Amino acid sequence: MPLFGAHESVAGGLHLAFDRIDSVGGESLQIFTRNQRQWKPKPLSDDEVRDFHDARERFQSMPVASHASYLVNLATAKDELLEKSIAALTLEFERCRLLGVPYVVMHPGSHGGDGVEAGLTRFIAGMDRVLEQTSDEVMLLVETTAGQGTGLGSSFTEIGTIRSESRFPEKIGVCVDTCHIFAAGYDLRTTEAYQATMVELDREVGLAQVKFFHLNDSKKGCGSRVDRHEHIGKGMIGLEGFRHLVNDQRFATMPMTIETDKGDDLAEDRENIAVLRSLLVT
Repeated sequence: MPLFGAHESVAGGLHLAFDRIDSVGGESLQIFTRNQRQWKPKPLSDDEVRDFHDARERFQSMPVASHASYLVNLATAKDELLEKSIAALTLEFERCRLLGVPYVVMHPGSHGGDGVEAGLTRFIAGMDRVLEQTSDEVMLLVETTAGQGTGLGSSFTEIGTIRSESRFPEKIGVCVDTCHIFAAGYDLRTTEAYQATMVELDREVGLAQVKFFHLNDSKKGCGSRVDRHEHIGKGMIGLEGFRHLVNDQRFATMPMTIETDKGDDLAEDRENIAVLRSLLVT
């Protein structure tokens, strides 16, 4: 069975994310290890690291990923932004190493208007500068994107190129976001459409490279290139699209986290996870 979970807040302490995911019945977790709107976070204290490890010991089998800061853009043509991005991502890898978090999820960034090829070249070069100086204990997961503006990563071909052109392909995996691929034009709603999407994903990226899913419905239509998350079954993908995915035996033990709006009581996470489990064919 897939390991359904959610992105949870670390308010009050990184370790408290485990209590939050446990309270909604989750089996996988994504967090920010830092304020993602700041370039230079406060260093992790020994107490923070210890508390996180102590909390995680209660959930030994739970997959955990960190989402990199949205400020990071390795595809930029601006030297100052590139250097700040490389430093920030390198630091995120070190934070995850200290915490024992095996995955860093990141968007491929924006080419800024001078084209996909130039943007991909810069992204891969910047990514490799990070990977050559970071621990093998942490894997970079490149996330599929919706194709808004000048963003990279909306086609499986681009995602595949990032990995195949890197000097460190063994340190790179993929995170598939259902809202993003749907908005980028990859349909999931019928059996035929789902199968065609997975055939292309396998051909261009390789299903074995997919390590994590973000399960989000979409407020906008297939091919809209607009990234707007919706609760499971309440958007344009609909329940059938998710039914195809969660019952695909190739992803039977895959971590699948939701990233939708929620209140302080996390009721929406609880409901979304329950809906996903209701789709499983036993």
